[in-house]
This record gives sequence, structure tokens and C-alpha cells, in this order.
Amino acid sequence: MRKRIFTDFDGPIMDVSERYYQVYLYCLAKIRQPDQVVRTLSKSEFWEYKRSQVPEKEIAIMSGFEDEKQAIRFAHLRRATVHTNPYFDYDRLLENAIPALEKAQQAGVDLAVMTMRRRRELEPVLDQYNLRRFFKSDRIFCLDDDYVKTVDIQDKPKLMKLAQANLPKVDQQWMIGDTEADILAAQSHHIPAIAVLSGIRNQPQLEKYQPSQILPDLTTSINTILEN
Repeated sequence: MRKRIFTDFDGPIMDVSERYYQVYLYCLAKIRQPDQVVRTLSKSEFWEYKRSQVPEKEIAIMSGFEDEKQAIRFAHLRRATVHTNPYFDYDRLLENAIPALEKAQQAGVDLAVMTMRRRRELEPVLDQYNLRRFFKSDRIFCLDDDYVKTVDIQDKPKLMKLAQANLPKVDQQWMIGDTEADILAAQSHHIPAIAVLSGIRNQPQLEKYQPSQILPDLTTSINTILEN
């Protein structure tokens, strides 16, 4: 039986929490007035707010930017900065991601990566961690560098549509991801969606979109698929 697993990149494979936190610290320092008292959230506090989808403006207010204009400036700066160099250098490979991918590959599963990263944001990392051994060039689905983004929940289903139109047919396939965009992309093609808790959404946020399963991480997800 031919099986294929699509996996998101950030969340199942890469830990982006430090990048997001460092951008938060940068925005805090940049927007703050010289004599202004701010409350710097700890990384764990900040990341839990992110995973709960607390709006940027609210995070700014909690950090001491009670002036609305300041809070809006903070939110805009964060959005403009979070997907830029040198902050990508803070991303780290999640522990056990490589062994999980190796296990799937050894079991004969066809692996594909599907991400909202642009090509220039993805390819250096694939090379850095030797991840191309898992994903052949026609199994890499990402945004072109000049693609005009709308929102992830619209853009990701388009990538899945492209994948379904171009890849050889299989008997079973799954999507493993950490956001609603992954779940909706899978559901748009009646593909089981496994949501993982190792990324940027917590359980209550993921439950809203009714994935097939919610599991801790990529390892558990791949083990579950192979056991079935």
C-alpha cells in the first residue's frame, strides 16, 4: 500500500519559538520611549500567548504599551520583522524530527514538505540540516519568493491543490501540521489532518478546526501512521 505524509516545516520539524521571542524583544526595545517602563514577558509567557492566538496588540498592551498608537506600531513592526534575516538563525531543529523522518522513509512512506515559507527562507535550512534527503525537489511545496501572500488559510490549500494535481496517486495520505492552515489544507482534499502540539497553536485553538487527531509531535504522528 502506497502511503504519503505531507508535513509542515515550522512546528513539526523546526522550533520557531526563540525567533518569535527575539523579535518580540527587538520590537519592545524599538517602540519603547527612553524613559518608558515596560514589562518584558518571559519566553514561556510570551509563547503561551502566541499559542493561544492572543492578538499582537494585546501582547503589546500587556508589555506596557497602553497607548494605542504605540501598540499598533509594535504589532506592525513585529509582522514586518518576524520573517526576516537574521532572525531565522534562532530557529532550531526539533529533537527527534530527524529520527521520525528517517523512520517514515525506511518504512517506504513518500514524504513531502508543505510550508508557508518562501523558497529563499526554506532552501538554506534544508541544506543546513541535510533535509533534502527526505524531500525530493518535486516534494517541496513552498511559496515562490515573489508570491503575494493573502492569508495562510487561503494560501496553504492552494499548495495542497497543486500537490494533489502533480504528485503520483497513493492509497493513503496524511497532513501533519501545527496550525489551522494545515488542517484546512488537508480537509479541502479529504485528507486526514494530524495536528501537533510542538508548534504555534495550543490544543484549544487546534480543536476548533476538528483535525482527525491531535498528537504531541512529529514522532508520535509518524508512529501512529505506521502502526495503522
